[in-house]
Amino acid sequence: MMHGPGGPRFLLEQQTSKPKNVFSTLGRFASYFRPYWLVLLLVAVCMVVGAWAQVTSPDLTGQVVDCYLTPALAGNTQALGGLAGASNQSANTNCWYATVNPNRTMDETVAGLGGLILLLVGLYVGGAILGGLQFFLMTWAGQHVLTKIRVQIFEHIHRLSLSYYAENEAGNVMSRITNDTDTIQQAISFALINVVSGALLLVWIAFNMLHKSIAYALLSMAVVPLMIVATTWFSGQARKAFRRTRKEIGNVNANLQESIAGVREVQAFNREQANISEFERTNAANRDANIRAVSFTAALAPTLEALGYLAIAIVVVAGGLALLRNQDLFGTTVSLGLIVTFLAYVQRFNQPIQQISVMWTNIQSAIAGGERIFELLDIEPAIKDKPNAMAMPQIQGKVEFVDVAAEYVKGEPVLNGISLCADPGQTVAIVGPTGAGKTTIINLIPRFYDVTGGEVRIDDIDVRDVTRESLRKQIGIVLQDTFLFSDTVMNNIRFGRLDATDEEVIAAAKLVHADSFIERLPKKYDTLLGERGAGISQGQRQLISIARAALANPRILILDEATSSVDTRTERLIQQALEKLLHGRTSFVIAHRLSTIRNADQVLVIQDGKLVERGKHDELLAKGGVYHDLYMSQFRREEQPSSAKAGLPVAAE
Repeated sequence: MMHGPGGPRFLLEQQTSKPKNVFSTLGRFASYFRPYWLVLLLVAVCMVVGAWAQVTSPDLTGQVVDCYLTPALAGNTQALGGLAGASNQSANTNCWYATVNPNRTMDETVAGLGGLILLLVGLYVGGAILGGLQFFLMTWAGQHVLTKIRVQIFEHIHRLSLSYYAENEAGNVMSRITNDTDTIQQAISFALINVVSGALLLVWIAFNMLHKSIAYALLSMAVVPLMIVATTWFSGQARKAFRRTRKEIGNVNANLQESIAGVREVQAFNREQANISEFERTNAANRDANIRAVSFTAALAPTLEALGYLAIAIVVVAGGLALLRNQDLFGTTVSLGLIVTFLAYVQRFNQPIQQISVMWTNIQSAIAGGERIFELLDIEPAIKDKPNAMAMPQIQGKVEFVDVAAEYVKGEPVLNGISLCADPGQTVAIVGPTGAGKTTIINLIPRFYDVTGGEVRIDDIDVRDVTRESLRKQIGIVLQDTFLFSDTVMNNIRFGRLDATDEEVIAAAKLVHADSFIERLPKKYDTLLGERGAGISQGQRQLISIARAALANPRILILDEATSSVDTRTERLIQQALEKLLHGRTSFVIAHRLSTIRNADQVLVIQDGKLVERGKHDELLAKGGVYHDLYMSQFRREEQPSSAKAGLPVAAE
């Protein structure tokens, strides 16, 4: 299989890279969210109201002190001295919920204080409810968007041409649907909400702090530059470390996949201990990489927390000294309530900084994942229908190659100057050494690949002028590497024609003599097969695949080593079935068995991408050319057992 530039390791590096075009990617995401604008509006409302509740609660806490506690103390004792005086000076500027009245009765003070506390409790509870609601609404919208994206990717990968899968591993394509979308899901459900709400809270708190006292606010936020530096450094180191973990977990998965897939070879060659040692090595490397990554991530939170405590200390020391000395702080009158308010502000200010620092890496990973998804969706299939492509009429079966050239990699021809004609109902056998271009010929007929020169015509119609769907629905294919799905035998045969009745499925199975072993299965046609048809033999899988092609009733049949994996008795049964199946249909057979080639109407000999000989078996054998040499080295041994059994002389080698 061909791989893209750099192979799997390069792709692992890509998975941990930073996003390249943030705004373009966010714009494409926004188009998916457009149908859910009302839900997003509710999320925004919840976010704003929730942020207002968090910003307002510190102010109300300060008012509890300035408007109710310190005025009451000032009216009843002189013990607080300057503290009470300072509170009285600033009370009118800090109290908007209630006015300062030192002559209030105790009942009035308790009632007012109780109302303010109830309001605070209401803000906390309301903020928690709104936070949960916005999380639910965003998750609901995000899940709908992710479902749509997954469906789009799934539809798109079915439209991509086979050339894409020849250059890209299936696991890497699957990661777009699984890993990348999971990263986006985490960001939409949790990280994005935290980052946006945290940024809003930061701006709002900073505005309130500056509005109350510019000097005190600047002192309180003096450690913010240090937080930014710490966040940048730790996040950068963590990103590098996590990049390493992704590479190492890729090695672990690759090692595990190979060991499971090749368990028979491992046991046959006594490689168990060697494989275990190799797995321990790669697993240890993954462990060390994860510990390093987690170390940087774990160090960030306490670092920011320590800087947060430093900010609190600055607030307490600067405000406390000014309060105790009954002095202004750079023109700002300091009250005990103002200090309490700023303490709460600083605590709330530090929390979103920590949230954003932790979640921003997830946001970047999600945006990078979105880029990879959109890159996949933007890939144009190499094989597309023309804008004016027509539906293929009912195929009669004439197939022509007119001076056909083909290549998979530009400048490296696989076929060159191939011209042939198969009349309706003819069987064409294609033979030649490995890599000669046999499979390429049959891939051009259903237009899995396009020619780079010449034409492929069916019933005098260029296959590029018709839609792929209408063309392929009239062509049946049985490959050497049979693929069966994890489904019932009935549904595997029905795969080529979903509207077929049970009776038609059973008739197709009987036609290719598959019913004899199906009837012996535990649940007969309702037996559930394992992955790739696990639970039955290779020959039985091949029979089901041939029954699938028979049920589709195609006008053109392509058989790629259709009988290569069955025993001689089963092969005879299949050959009898194929004689019925091929009657009246044009068929192209790639075969390495003489029994198939003998009955062909034409034998095409392909060598180095060129058609070097054509004719019937006996004619080509009599020529003594390429086919004769191929026969002597490959096919002749098949005749010897049957000739010897019949008492016929065997020619000398």
